[in-house]
Amino acid sequence: MAETCLVFSAEKTTFDPQSKGCLIVGQPRHLQAVSYDNFAEKLSRRVDAATFNLVLHTMAGSDACPVWLNRVVIGALPVTASRHNSPAHPYFLYKLVCSNLPCGDACIVVVCERSEAFASACAIARAFPTYSRKSSWAKLASKTVTVEFVFVGSNDLPLSREDAECMNVVADSIRLSARLVDMPCQEMHTSAFVQEITSVGEELGIVPVIIRGEELNEKGFGGLYGVGKAAENPPALVVLSHTPASATRTIAWVGKGIVYDTGGLCIKAKTSMLGMKRDCGGAAGILGAFRAAVKQGFSENLHALFCMAENAVGSRSTRPDDILTLYSGKTVEVNNTDAEGRLVLGDGVAYAKKDLNADIVLDMATLTGAQGVATGKHHASLLTNEEAWEPACAAAGKASGDLVFPVPYCPELHFSEFSSALADMKNSVQNRDNAQVSCAGLFIGSHLGFDFPGTWLHVDMAAPAHVGERATGYGVALLVTLFGKLSSSKLLQTISPCLPEKKAGRTA
Repeated sequence: MAETCLVFSAEKTTFDPQSKGCLIVGQPRHLQAVSYDNFAEKLSRRVDAATFNLVLHTMAGSDACPVWLNRVVIGALPVTASRHNSPAHPYFLYKLVCSNLPCGDACIVVVCERSEAFASACAIARAFPTYSRKSSWAKLASKTVTVEFVFVGSNDLPLSREDAECMNVVADSIRLSARLVDMPCQEMHTSAFVQEITSVGEELGIVPVIIRGEELNEKGFGGLYGVGKAAENPPALVVLSHTPASATRTIAWVGKGIVYDTGGLCIKAKTSMLGMKRDCGGAAGILGAFRAAVKQGFSENLHALFCMAENAVGSRSTRPDDILTLYSGKTVEVNNTDAEGRLVLGDGVAYAKKDLNADIVLDMATLTGAQGVATGKHHASLLTNEEAWEPACAAAGKASGDLVFPVPYCPELHFSEFSSALADMKNSVQNRDNAQVSCAGLFIGSHLGFDFPGTWLHVDMAAPAHVGERATGYGVALLVTLFGKLSSSKLLQTISPCLPEKKAGRTA
């Protein structure tokens, strides 16, 4: 299979555009602020300073112009960004790279402020997916794309080798996450996903804990078992744990890993079922983020929990009206088998609390179609029991390019939507017009308990998990940035927001 080797470099490369294409991209004001000398080692044989500067001064935002044949292209990003967007314009950068990168081996030169470099690197990584089953793909020659940065501002230090290595690790993890989401369930079923988790564990020197199949039922994981028991490949809870000796906090990331969602017996319509291979996006993002965080020297206890199941239709499927007992001990009357993600995550967060004693629990999921209505295609929805984390997450989203925006946290007004006469709760709301995104998240939070003394964050990223027919690897950049102060990477420490203080009353 043809592959693109993506390399972020702290060194300037020299080449002839006839043999290696070049895409120079940045906001017009940034492009005009740097001199031709920054690119002379790449362009001098084909493009002189006068031609280069003439093109620069005719460009506006969201524009691209070939400078020498189709081998040297200048791309201009939008001039301004609103307060809820990333200043790096990651979406437009992604589109520019996808549409204008010269064929074959190439170099991308990003002209930006240093604070925008990480988000730019992550956006570029998304432009190079690794999964394809096109017959022509295997006939294409592998290529190498090198990415370099030119920073504007006299006080901006050049990219260091350590910074470049951090970008390479995170970019590889984003592409890993996107590949898992792009792969169809015939290849990426629960057994295959468990093997992917195991492979990452082997890379990091971590042996996963795997609870699978009938063992889930025996140990009380009624949500996971109930959702996945009808599938050919059994459901599983998989845990990767990084436990440095000096840790003072315990953090758990819990990912929804529904490898395919038919809707169960409440089966989806044919048009809404298409694309449900992406319902493992939360687990895929957490796997990539865990890999990147550990490789960047994460200093606290970090557990990644993967709630893996296929919501299949069969004689053993959970029925509407069935009552499940989840790992929290709470009972759930199933009134919609297509509200399955919250069932598996309810088990996952309860395990993080009871067995791992986590004082920060973050779950991430492609949970609701309503998320795209509430916060759009590009911003995930954030629900949290602690207000101080809302601006921290929003800042991490803008710094990483994985945008996120808070939704109301109000259990006393919303959780009653799950009221049941027979069990502790139902799994789907009575009124779909009443804050669906918040309600769905509250179902998960209820299995921690609304009196949970630690911090709980819920990220619903159903819409940002893909652009068109391609996965984005959403979540990798967000999590490593949000918790970047806990890594050894100077780049992540620089762009990461200050985390709220640890709550009293819980120990690692």
